[in-house]
Amino acid sequence: MTLAYVPGDSIAHRLDPRVKLVVQAGFTAAVYATASPRGLLLATPLAVGCLWAADGGIGDVWAFRFAVPMLLVAPVAAGFTLGDPWIQPARAATTALASYRVGLILVVAAAYVRSTTVRESRAAVQHTVPGRPGAALGLGVALVFRALPLLTADLRRAREAVHARGGGARPVHHRMRAIAAVGVRRTLSRADRLGTAMAARCLSWNPTLPPLTFGRTDAIALALGLSLFAIGVVNAQ
Repeated sequence: MTLAYVPGDSIAHRLDPRVKLVVQAGFTAAVYATASPRGLLLATPLAVGCLWAADGGIGDVWAFRFAVPMLLVAPVAAGFTLGDPWIQPARAATTALASYRVGLILVVAAAYVRSTTVRESRAAVQHTVPGRPGAALGLGVALVFRALPLLTADLRRAREAVHARGGGARPVHHRMRAIAAVGVRRTLSRADRLGTAMAARCLSWNPTLPPLTFGRTDAIALALGLSLFAIGVVNAQ
């Protein structure tokens, strides 16, 4: 399953994308400044609430499954040492909290992606950063959101093709090299076609973007995001 925008009329869908970015950034600052397990447990319902506000579910979070092995293995690797005492529980616990932080941030990110179109994200950036820099950043955001699912699908098809040809019996580094080679070729091919298409359409630095409106619900969400920022600043001191 690939994480992408899903049309809907949820609370998150109706929010201004700039406010959603503030909430996401504030949540990230708050959880990274929180060192106690209790603080992270208190942040868990808020992360789940963000996903619920976007009408999301476990399927949206599962799109980040590539990160799960790393998040699970990291505490074990951090706690293991080559020599006496072999296991250091304090280091493992610290890394486990860090992994949990990343997991919470991914849940909030899934809510944003599910409830925000690419054009809205671009509009949020260009309305926040004026001039050509904002236009360049907005264009970059739009290209990343549109290209990343395609590149991920290319790698998935390459892996399936390798396995269909009996590649599963080959060493892991051989399979990784084959998939990476195919992925690089397809990425360069897509980049060439994208450049040609942008030139043919006379790329506009001032496109017609969707209007952004600020309502009562946005004010509540903005207050939440700024409060999370304040919590992060206080805890970091």
